[in-house]
Amino acid sequence: MASSLDSWMKEYNEAVKLADDISGMISECSSFPASGPETQRHVSTIRRKITILGTRLDSLQSELSTLPGKQHITAKEMNRRKDMIANLKSKVSQMSSTLTSHSGNRDSLLGPEISKADAMGRTGGLDNYGLVGLQRQVMKEQDEGLDRLEETVVSTKHIALAVNEELTLHTRLIDDLDEHVDVSDSRLRRVQKNLAALNKRTKGGCSCLCMLLAVLGIVGLVAVIFLLIKYL
Repeated sequence: MASSLDSWMKEYNEAVKLADDISGMISECSSFPASGPETQRHVSTIRRKITILGTRLDSLQSELSTLPGKQHITAKEMNRRKDMIANLKSKVSQMSSTLTSHSGNRDSLLGPEISKADAMGRTGGLDNYGLVGLQRQVMKEQDEGLDRLEETVVSTKHIALAVNEELTLHTRLIDDLDEHVDVSDSRLRRVQKNLAALNKRTKGGCSCLCMLLAVLGIVGLVAVIFLLIKYL
């Protein structure tokens, strides 16, 4: 019973450590440039860890709901653990909001949107060669924006793969646990069967031994009586 509770607390403490790690990484965002591959990689790593942390918290909450059926746990302790998970989930939500404010919105992906007035100002006074050069520059900026968008898509894919890996791990652990339970149940049934047979044989042996002792006692008693009659 204690092992299940200790296991739950161990997983919860690991989740707390992961949350502290994410919080530290978010604090480091201020030391990174506003945009760039390094910043994108850092933000993607944080998002992946937040997703993994959310999955672990969901797993902890699911395991907590099954604890009363496995061993005795007080209602006060159940409420305390529910509050622990709720507080950590609230912290995760706050970290997600903070990360969103750091990473920005569309401007961090494709750059600030150019207004019509700005576009007219950029083309004013340009000849054909100038317009061609401006068009190439705009196309280059769009290509760079698409590259940043591609990096974001790739990072999202990595997050999805990490979540899938985490779910696969949990599924494998559950399958292994079910297999161990089945093996243990089979061994327990076999031991119970052997004990029942041994108990039955032991009872039979005791009955035979009692009968033999009774016969020997009667024979001895008859011999004593015979000797008494013969010599008296």
